[in-house]
Amino acid sequence: MNDTPRLTPRQRIGNEAEQQAREHLQQAGLRLVAANVRYKVGEIDLIMRDGQTVVFVEVRSRRSMAWGGAAASVDFRKQQRIQRAAQCWLQSRFAGRGWPECRFDVVAIEGGQLTWIRQAF
Repeated sequence: MNDTPRLTPRQRIGNEAEQQAREHLQQAGLRLVAANVRYKVGEIDLIMRDGQTVVFVEVRSRRSMAWGGAAASVDFRKQQRIQRAAQCWLQSRFAGRGWPECRFDVVAIEGGQLTWIRQAF
């Protein structure tokens, strides 16, 4: 019996997009801190370090630009959930100390084309 959970096609595409984004960011000099961090208030796809800056990365993948494309799908509500999850993560790591400089980036992948948006929100 195989205990490995089967991924849906959507989950598989999402995992591949996150891997592609992670590799791109690492090639650009960022260092991976954590991936797929989940809290009740939201989740963070990738947490990276860019020097001393903590970078919270949302990865979005779309086959086409229909419906506004991948980057446009990170709407205000999604941004709020990511920010709340980031606060939870920061509190768990830096409680009682000053928080490091942070930013929120989006990596949008559309039709195989990767776009990295720094300080997206």
